[in-house]
Amino acid sequence: MSTSKELCEKIIQLYPEIGACGMDIEVTYDEALSSWVVHLQHGAHTLDHYLDPADGDACLAGKQCVSLGLEIAQLRNNIEGKQY
Repeated sequence: MSTSKELCEKIIQLYPEIGACGMDIEVTYDEALSSWVVHLQHGAHTLDHYLDPADGDACLAGKQCVSLGLEIAQLRNNIEGKQY
């Protein structure tokens, strides 16, 4: 299984507009949910995305990060005040 640091660094690599690990993005593993929690923050705007461990591994392998990309786009839209 991936580590939180590996996932955070991969997400920053794929989406450099996010910011920095530990500041604008934090990745933790929730044992109770058996899921990665990707916490995104920009000012007052926050968003938590739950990522299945297999999806996290696939993302690290460069196979897919689609659902996470959609969440990042949603956060960006919230920050910019766009409504869709």
